[in-house]
Amino acid sequence: MIDIKIRKEFLIGIIAFLILVSVDFTLFFRTRWFWSLLLLSFVLGGLPGYLMYLKENKRQKEIEAEFLEFTRALVEGVKSGVPIPQSILNLRDKDFGALTNHVKKLAYQIEWGVPVKDGLDLFARDTDNKVIRRSVGIITQAEQSGGRMDDILESVADSVVSIERLKEERRSSTYSQIVQGYIVFFIFIGVMLMLEVKLMPMIQDMMKGLTGGVSGGGFFEAGEAPAGTQLNFKRIFLSLIIVQGVFAGLLIGKFSEGKIKYGIKHSFALVVIALLIILTVAPP
Repeated sequence: MIDIKIRKEFLIGIIAFLILVSVDFTLFFRTRWFWSLLLLSFVLGGLPGYLMYLKENKRQKEIEAEFLEFTRALVEGVKSGVPIPQSILNLRDKDFGALTNHVKKLAYQIEWGVPVKDGLDLFARDTDNKVIRRSVGIITQAEQSGGRMDDILESVADSVVSIERLKEERRSSTYSQIVQGYIVFFIFIGVMLMLEVKLMPMIQDMMKGLTGGVSGGGFFEAGEAPAGTQLNFKRIFLSLIIVQGVFAGLLIGKFSEGKIKYGIKHSFALVVIALLIILTVAPP
């Protein structure tokens, strides 16, 4: 059922892409809006995949938060003298948000006779979360070594709390840097636009005057250098903006959430917005 849903989402994106491309080539082929609409069609075509990526990131964050609640509930059960398998079974009907289905699956496996260690390992593998995998590894190793499970579970819960607190502190402390990164990037776009819209025509006029005043012995034929120079600078400016947007977004993700992969959404937003501005204001 999930695969069918995913295919439908991508199919909608492909249909939207084909419709927009057809309209763009039919109605706006030789207008200044052609490149902007072409870019927009690619954005809409890839939007389902991008939204799935954002949804997965949000789900992982929710799973980490709910795993903390799950661990605390286990601690309470173990401290009251209930063994871990029975404590997990008692939590089967409790709501843990995005983690609920994984907890139910773990409880059913234990009910069917699967060892707790194997069930927890599969639980960590199914969630595909780094924090949970590390925590489950600590729990299973401690169980094998014969430690007090209530103390171990409480230590794991404290560890997850510390990790979440550090992440929140990082986000709050780097918020101003994120805003500054966006501001600096849009200032960079403004500078590039000024160079292309204002400075390049002036250079072109100067070179026309120079080549127009030289007969035969100059480095360029009349009118040849300005067009080539302008074309090269357009490509250079566009490449600089794309490179700046990609790496600025990755750095924002690294600073704010500790991982470069979380900067992909920032890179995508910066590059798309920048290209829409550039291709609308100064189309090639």
